[in-house]
Amino acid sequence: MNIENFEIDILDETSKVTKDQILLTKNILIEAAKMEGLTGPTEISVTFVDDNRIQEINRDYRGKDTPTDVISFALNEEGEEEIQIIDPEGPNVLGDIIISIPRTIEQSHNYEHSFERELGFLLVHGFLHLLGYNHHTEEEEKRMFSRQEEILNAYGLKR
Repeated sequence: MNIENFEIDILDETSKVTKDQILLTKNILIEAAKMEGLTGPTEISVTFVDDNRIQEINRDYRGKDTPTDVISFALNEEGEEEIQIIDPEGPNVLGDIIISIPRTIEQSHNYEHSFERELGFLLVHGFLHLLGYNHHTEEEEKRMFSRQEEILNAYGLKR
């Protein structure tokens, strides 16, 4: 994938994400896109939030009134109502990834690895959901988590 063809919009509502972590966000998503064979203009949105905000989103959109670590909203999911494409020549807009920074910090401590490793894990996890990966069954979970590890290892964020 050509970097010029991959637009990543990042919003940090927490004001706690560093420039290096923003760069990590962009670079690991580019690596994931390359490894997944994405071609052509593609767009994705990443928003970093606090626990209160992700709990609101989780409650409003998933019916779960609790904070979580990452939520993805895919715009190209199969089974959804047909979406009117305004510009069929435009980019492939994959969707949104929303990550709780407090959860990322907490989980990096719990799993005894770096904040960057946990952030990378959550980014790739959300990204794969945007591409249709899931973990509802044991087989799906194995496939998705295996792919996550491949991408993280290729990028250099090993356990």
